[in-house]
Amino acid sequence: MRTLLALVALGLFALPASALERGRDGYFHTGEGIRYKKIAFINIKVYSIDHYMKDLPPQKSKQAVIDANVDKKFQWKMLRSVDAEKIKNALREAYAKNGYNDAAKIGSFVDSIAKELNKGDSVTINYDATKKATTITTPGGSATVGGEDFMKATWSIWFGKIDQKDLGDELLKGF
Repeated sequence: MRTLLALVALGLFALPASALERGRDGYFHTGEGIRYKKIAFINIKVYSIDHYMKDLPPQKSKQAVIDANVDKKFQWKMLRSVDAEKIKNALREAYAKNGYNDAAKIGSFVDSIAKELNKGDSVTINYDATKKATTITTPGGSATVGGEDFMKATWSIWFGKIDQKDLGDELLKGF
């Protein structure tokens, strides 16, 4: 054991993901990234995003994070202003791309984006494992949608089929 601790202290051995420390709020910060929108040949920064989990899955994989029925959350900070309809449409398209089509749940969720998201605005998407409910909070409102199926569909937006494949990797970089 002393040898292992010495190797860790010298930076010659990395501790496994379970060595991550919880933040004061009880969450592990698994990573962060930037969401880009590609327009022609230019990548435009849309928002920065952080991902947190109360408990880490036993395996480090995007699918394990999607499936994990634990408290977890995303936090966005807008890096530019975006019309509400553009964000809503992007979310609807992302659900469809990941094979989720419960229109009532999706509509309730995206309709919480009632106004333009301006540069500097924050959006939080939080899953409460006890209540099995996903809540989105935006400057224009909030909505809570029940069901583990909806949580998995929502987490698939960033960890499932996505046009910016490296974003999911970035959101797990600290794991």
